[in-house]
Amino acid sequence: MAALANWLWRWLVGGDVSPERFRWQAPEEKRVLLHVGCGRANRSHLPCAFQAPEWHEVRVDLDREVEPDLVASVTDLSAVPDGAADAYYASHVIEHLYWFEVPQALAEARRVLKPNGFAVITCPDLQEAAAMIAEDRLYDVAYYSPAWPITPFDIVFSYRPFVERWPLTMSHKCGFTLTTLVAALREAGFVACYGMRRPQAFDLWVVATSAPLSESELTELARTYLPEPLGAKAVAVGK
Repeated sequence: MAALANWLWRWLVGGDVSPERFRWQAPEEKRVLLHVGCGRANRSHLPCAFQAPEWHEVRVDLDREVEPDLVASVTDLSAVPDGAADAYYASHVIEHLYWFEVPQALAEARRVLKPNGFAVITCPDLQEAAAMIAEDRLYDVAYYSPAWPITPFDIVFSYRPFVERWPLTMSHKCGFTLTTLVAALREAGFVACYGMRRPQAFDLWVVATSAPLSESELTELARTYLPEPLGAKAVAVGK
């Protein structure tokens, strides 16, 4: 049956293309957004600019139950050709990797992006959580997510009810400050990076490109695709 299905797809689309690979290909007039580690997030969870009609979202996740367009790990996007995506988006994904997997994931992000493409990555801000921990407030509420309160413990180790249910996949296995996240991106070959800390949300946001940009070009890219600063404490801009 599988062989017959694959033959039908080859007959319909031409060439040896698997059904899964065909699903993520975008119409020619669209820009491809690779949304990795998407989970159950839908288009409304994307930064506003990515919700524009010009963008074709390709949802990527290891969990088939969330019905992604492509079942794959962030450390192995081999089903995606080199330079296939205009943008790469990872929200609260990178901290679920072991430290040695981070370079692998970022190398894949750089590989799948077009020469003028860019990556947007957001993750918890360990520095902001550490400030509360230093005050012995490990289990105090740091902020309220749309569904539940989050403590510094949850920021560092992941939300406890999720970890209890899915310990292997939902635990945080590493973490970042703004400086170390930007450094990891630069070590992976991203040349221009713009990052910010949002203390009210206890998160970090970085946009990065492989191509060099002027400071004004990089700032405009960040203004377009990063969320509102919410009183950002620090910004790192690098060409």
